[in-house]
Amino acid sequence: MISPTSSAGEASGALKGIRVIDVSRVLGGPLAGQILADHGADVIKVEPPQGDETREWGPPFQGDASAYFLNVNRNKRALSLDLSHEEGRAVLLRLLETADVLIENFKPGTMEKWGLGYEQLSGRFPRLVYASVTGFGKDGPFGGYPGYDLMAQAWTGLVSINGSKESGPLRVGMPIIDMMTGANAVIGITMSLLERERSGNGQHVDLTLYDTGVSLLHPHAPNWFISGKVPGLTGNDHPTISPYSLFETKGASILVTVGNDRQYERFCGAIGAPELASDPRFHSNALRVENRAVLAEAIQARLREFDGEELARQLMDVGVGGGPVQSVDRVLTHPHTLHRKMVVQLGEYRSTGIPVKLSRTPGNVYAPPPEYNQHAHEILAQMKFSPSDIVALEESGVVRRTRKRHGE
Repeated sequence: MISPTSSAGEASGALKGIRVIDVSRVLGGPLAGQILADHGADVIKVEPPQGDETREWGPPFQGDASAYFLNVNRNKRALSLDLSHEEGRAVLLRLLETADVLIENFKPGTMEKWGLGYEQLSGRFPRLVYASVTGFGKDGPFGGYPGYDLMAQAWTGLVSINGSKESGPLRVGMPIIDMMTGANAVIGITMSLLERERSGNGQHVDLTLYDTGVSLLHPHAPNWFISGKVPGLTGNDHPTISPYSLFETKGASILVTVGNDRQYERFCGAIGAPELASDPRFHSNALRVENRAVLAEAIQARLREFDGEELARQLMDVGVGGGPVQSVDRVLTHPHTLHRKMVVQLGEYRSTGIPVKLSRTPGNVYAPPPEYNQHAHEILAQMKFSPSDIVALEESGVVRRTRKRHGE
């Protein structure tokens, strides 16, 4: 049964009481904000007049929002604000008076141009944790350049190792750098909040897609540091472990992950090939890597007799890693996915669940992603704006009731 992780309708979790102003767009920053919101933070999503552009990154759509937008903006409250206007910046400064965290991912220099850079705000808001997500940072040879996940995958070497000789270089099939940068942002923010308890001061959390991409080069970077050998396309093979690859069966293809000699012996027994366990060419992982091709050929010949999903369960039963290649629909309806509450539903909204599960202060999914400017009056009233002030902000266009459309 698919059900929400909580039906309480309010935030709870380890970060309850923390207020986050999220002026970021697209993926890395918004994902960081959602993770914080999932764990109880009050996250106010501040969108520009045209809205977060990912609202239009579809189809598919649900209502007027794309699936892309919906997956990284739940549990937030929404306010539109034109920061290019002085009145809009004044509203943001009012919001920051009660905020613990600011998340932004504007092009380097934009916030400074508006008087909203970290150095400009730290004196006024000394306890503020200010997280910036950029493509390459503000300085250095690439400083100031814009960044997107796909170009970052190319610049940081991920594309050069992903794919096979037959396919050529391939991007990783999901925005891994953007998503890992969002996760790194959460790590940096929560560490800064913890340190603030000791020092009383906030700090700047500097995150770039480039740095994240470079940090993901494991084990290829350490291999190159030691051997000097430039890694190439790895396909489905692990560069330093064997057998650790994809094999065909009479059913689903299976990825076999044998991590040590004992597992290798068990694997050979499970597939009915004890002769491969006793073969001196395969007595150690180093020998199996050296003789990878002949070992893979022998394994492949045997695995054609098996069904991939059944074999994977048999391997896991004896402590050996094996995974059939599952389609997304099968994953999202799998009994274990549902058991782990990794699918949540609130009304028509469905999404993946919360992967970080805390025993005493668990997070929850209590609100679907907001409509554009949905909570403007509520948020502004909390910040002591009078009803007439709010009307004036709307009439001036600083706070828009509806999204600004192209050409408007």
